[in-house]
Amino acid sequence: MTDVRVVHLVCSTGFAGVERYMVNVAIGLVRADVSVVVIGGDDSQMRSAFAGTDVEWLPGHDMRSALASLRTSPVPDILHTHMSQADLVGWWYRRGTGRRSRHVSTRHFAGRRGGSAVARALFRPIGQSLAAQIAISHFVAQNVEPPAEVVYSGVESTDAVTPRGRFVLAAQRLEPEKKTADVIEAWARSSGPRDGWRLRIAGDGSERDALEGLARSRQVAESVDFLGHRTDVPDLLASAALVVAPTPREGLGILVLEAMAHGTPVVAAGGGGHLETVGIAAPGLLFAPGDTAAAARIIDELLADPLLRKSSGDALRGLQQERFTIEAQVAGTRAVYERLFT
Repeated sequence: MTDVRVVHLVCSTGFAGVERYMVNVAIGLVRADVSVVVIGGDDSQMRSAFAGTDVEWLPGHDMRSALASLRTSPVPDILHTHMSQADLVGWWYRRGTGRRSRHVSTRHFAGRRGGSAVARALFRPIGQSLAAQIAISHFVAQNVEPPAEVVYSGVESTDAVTPRGRFVLAAQRLEPEKKTADVIEAWARSSGPRDGWRLRIAGDGSERDALEGLARSRQVAESVDFLGHRTDVPDLLASAALVVAPTPREGLGILVLEAMAHGTPVVAAGGGGHLETVGIAAPGLLFAPGDTAAAARIIDELLADPLLRKSSGDALRGLQQERFTIEAQVAGTRAVYERLFT
């Protein structure tokens, strides 16, 4: 693998789960003496993430600029794309100067390419041309075009112990599919507001005003802090008493993995990738998607019992260190690459 040149590409200006996935893999591959170029993601945060490494970063804020950056680089042996737009860029590129590149795609979300039958038909040649396809969880693999090999995402492990605050945390985009309203409903049904605990919601999005209104209508606004976009989410995850993850179709959940790494208990909707994380280590922390009364009962049990919080968090941390490490993610990705040359 030391003579292999790899390009990871996404069409994005963000720095969320997909971009962080790329950062982890790229740095791990470079440490193994693989030449890596990353295209796309937020300029400042990607540059900062790769500072002091041998990873080369190029802009790719949309399909046009990503293709332009790709064309300025030597033809890679492996072109590894993330998300449908990047898959399309990779397909176009390989039809021209990039014919010798092996095209690998990572699927981060549970759904087929294209939002309609026509769009899916247009994307079909891309899937047929791939040398390999990776899914970040079994849930994703079961809901995308086959075949897909599962390589779990990983996060940095830690044995550090951080003092816990008297707050419950939800950290996610405030968009309808994330079901943040379920967190507020569960909080209103729980004893947390009456017992002096706080709910802290980190993130922003189109639903913020509506969610603030919901907190007022449920008469819990005085115990709910809307933090907006935060750059210190890892610190919040480490110091929270517990985390609530309400999204029922999460591909895997990078924030859940990070909470697990800190030994923070996660009350999670029992669907999607959560079944492969929380559902394995601490199934008693799962609630049926949308069942806010059940979520409230689990929150109450945890808030009332420090020993339960610790034992649950320890179980989650143990699973993270066993199965969801960056080292395992990089090794799994390299194994996929290596098979392409045998």
